[in-house]
Amino acid sequence: MKLVAITDGQGKIVESAWLSRAESVHRQLRPQLRTDYVSQMQEIFADGAEMAIVVIDDAVMGVAVFRIIVRSFTGRDIYCDDLVSDETNRSTGVGHILMTYMEKIGRERGCSALTLDSGTQRLQAHKFYFREGLTIPSFHFSKSL
Repeated sequence: MKLVAITDGQGKIVESAWLSRAESVHRQLRPQLRTDYVSQMQEIFADGAEMAIVVIDDAVMGVAVFRIIVRSFTGRDIYCDDLVSDETNRSTGVGHILMTYMEKIGRERGCSALTLDSGTQRLQAHKFYFREGLTIPSFHFSKSL
């Protein structure tokens, strides 16, 4: 297994060929992504996000999209927008590699926490997050506009 940073610290794409290849795994979590996947990801990167993937035998097995955010109640955090392991290769360490990478980036950039939101229906993901040492410090509320 190897980790590939798709973007640099400024969200500039440094591995464009791998970005395209990450789409099918990313869609396992986010099927609503636009058909022009690369263009949509470029917009997301321009807004401060970064991406890393895990590759096994030249195939993408996991995707993480994350960003540094500063909030009044937590300070500087590394926030994970998306974390997904290929459904055919779960529980093999792919998610752990991505979590470890985001933690490393967060520490290097002065973050006090790694944070994420997870759908209430994603019980297996929650078990994974608990094993990785995450806790539930609050509820996230939302209202469609």
